[in-house]
Amino acid sequence: MQNETNKENSGLSLPPKAETGEIVLSLLVAASENNVIGKDNQLPWHLPSDLKYFKNQTWGMPILMGRKTFESIGKPLQGRRSIVITRNKNWQHENVDVVHSIDEAIEKAKAYGAKEIFVIGGAEIFNSAFIKADRIYLTRVHHNFDGDAFFPDVSASNWNLIQNRFCAADEKNAYAHTFQVWEKREL
Repeated sequence: MQNETNKENSGLSLPPKAETGEIVLSLLVAASENNVIGKDNQLPWHLPSDLKYFKNQTWGMPILMGRKTFESIGKPLQGRRSIVITRNKNWQHENVDVVHSIDEAIEKAKAYGAKEIFVIGGAEIFNSAFIKADRIYLTRVHHNFDGDAFFPDVSASNWNLIQNRFCAADEKNAYAHTFQVWEKREL
């Protein structure tokens, strides 16, 4: 059962900077009420509706992740261009673009003609990209978890909530969660 708290549930338009040819840097993350995003390099929950949301948002788009996140997934994700950021200048993987900075990843995505790039983790990459991010796709999992990886606080003083859709727990999804989209406030 879903409760639409935002009447606009169709696709979102990109922030104005995309109209000028700049790429939109988006963070896509699931975080608990206490901002846990992982434990032992794994998600501490299994939410099929969030996995579907992730797939729908990122399909056909470049995704940026850290090497440890990539290794926890084990392979490039089908239907997306995988960009892996690492400090290891010798690390390579088939069908993966390797970069060594957020800016280098943005340039790769621009070279592909993308208007948006999705940062999908882990915590160190989120922290590095947070200051540069234009948009956050946040699945807020309504539970507190123990963890060792955390997402930064999203402050309403710096971010506008533009979409908010609550999903109750059900037989497939053990935890209630809310799909939120935040855009950086213009200063």
